[in-house]
Amino acid sequence: MARKIITGCVFLVLFMASSCSQATATNSESSAANISGINHVAGQTVNLFSINGYGGTLTGNSCCIMIPDKWRPGLKVHIEWETDPEPYAHLPPLGTDEYRKAYALHKTKYQQHSTIVDIPQYGKERCGLTVHFLPCNQVKVTTVCSGYGTPNYPIKAPLKMKEPASCPA
Repeated sequence: MARKIITGCVFLVLFMASSCSQATATNSESSAANISGINHVAGQTVNLFSINGYGGTLTGNSCCIMIPDKWRPGLKVHIEWETDPEPYAHLPPLGTDEYRKAYALHKTKYQQHSTIVDIPQYGKERCGLTVHFLPCNQVKVTTVCSGYGTPNYPIKAPLKMKEPASCPA
């Protein structure tokens, strides 16, 4: 009986060790990267967003998403976000019953969006994943290290863009 227990324990230790080495091999092929976002749409707020389930922020960087160390064709991310089409709506004073009722009604106007986009090709240098929220619920992503508005930044869309009268289907 003791021999079966010892054999079982040895098997369990070997199994756990092989699982750890597999996880390490997989993780060594990807690195953690910051997530950030930039809203280009005037009169609309991005309340929250996520990339492959990892939450991002429009106020700086948040951590983290795993990005493969080497880019490959077909590399995609799933982006989900919530917008407030009336971010400057007038509400009653905070903390009152009237505020709670008005906010509950206001929140029903929030819109949920989701898309899958390609990650553009990158080399050894990549500095996180930045999502650009554009009119017509379009998004673009980049991994470049230079900041938005600098000459080498690939996304040139201006801030405070207006929604067109109709969006392409």
